Amino acid sequence: MLHRYYELPSMTGLEAFEASARHLSFKLAASELNVTPGEICQQINALEDELGVPLIVKSETCVMLTSSGIDFYNVLANSLSNVSNVVEGIKRGDRSLNVTIASKMRSRRCG
Repeated sequence: MLHRYYELPSMTGLEAFEASARHLSFKLAASELNVTPGEICQQINALEDELGVPLIVKSETCVMLTSSGIDFYNVLANSLSNVSNVVEGIKRGDRSLNVTIASKMRSRRCG
């Protein structure tokens, strides 16, 4: 079995959770991600199963985050915001985001 490098849950589950937590709505998250609310619920259930803790409390009228859900959302939203900032910088050609590596080659004599 191939193991994931970062040991993270599926990106689809993370995306579904982030949108649901941000909107506090499966319906709005589903609309944003162009899926059904049922698919959002399935992704979040799978994420909660993998993590072993509830992240969201679902009711008939709203979605609320558990304390673990709040912590997870804060870290996830911050991380995605950082990635978004770098992507925007790359698209703009922001040279401050580039890393330049220089090396001095020494010549060797063979023989």
